[in-house]
Amino acid sequence: MVYENENEVGTAIKQKIDEGVVKREDLFITSKLWNTFHQPDYVETVIKKTLSDLKIEYLDLYLIHWPMAFKEGKLEDEWFPKDANGVTLEGNGSYVETWKAMEKLVQKGLVKSIGVSNFSKKQIEDILNVATIKPVVNQIECHPYLNQKKLKEFCEQKNILITAYSPLGSPDRPWAKPEDPSLLDDPKIIAIAKKYNKTSAQILIKYQLQRGNIVIPKSVTKSRIESNFDVWDFALEQGDIDVIDTFDCNGRVLHLNWNNHFKDYPFHDEY
Repeated sequence: MVYENENEVGTAIKQKIDEGVVKREDLFITSKLWNTFHQPDYVETVIKKTLSDLKIEYLDLYLIHWPMAFKEGKLEDEWFPKDANGVTLEGNGSYVETWKAMEKLVQKGLVKSIGVSNFSKKQIEDILNVATIKPVVNQIECHPYLNQKKLKEFCEQKNILITAYSPLGSPDRPWAKPEDPSLLDDPKIIAIAKKYNKTSAQILIKYQLQRGNIVIPKSVTKSRIESNFDVWDFALEQGDIDVIDTFDCNGRVLHLNWNNHFKDYPFHDEY
């Protein structure tokens, strides 16, 4: 919801369903519950707004976007409530209580599966301690600079899948500095790409797939979207995977500068 594109996406989905290009059951549609809506008695209202904008009757997957709660708000309020000094206001919500409300959405048929995003091992454990429906996914920043090996191993033990966002290192992020390293331009990645006659992006996507991760590269360019899918006709050799593994340096690209109040959270920038 915070991306403010659900109405547009919904219009496109409805158009293609009406044209007979796809059926609803052919699509896997995911959304997220934003930080200002962690209050349990408001979660259903929020997902119903998402469903209305997407012009569908159910989601395949609904995620708690972040573990921290902002100051409680309504649909018409600010996404990032701040005090007079511009510091994001913390809410009183508990993701454990929010999770219980998420489970009710499944029971009511509004969503098929539920999960989390940007959650640490400890935070997932908190949810598992109370869950009657376990999270199926933890969507996290994941790329060679931050391969999330330990968190992935923990999630696998709990039968939770990893969805890797920013798998290409978010090269178009507005806050990137000229001196920041670029995965797509790294000579080792380029060399591997040439070996398989693929692009750097395809190598980075295949790396995640062979690790067993769901991978969601972001693009608005038709040719790149098509290219990102063209990864099924080759497999990376273990030696190449080992080389890519050496890139890991706990290097996050998602800097939560808008949220400096939460510096102590484990997903905050750790460069």
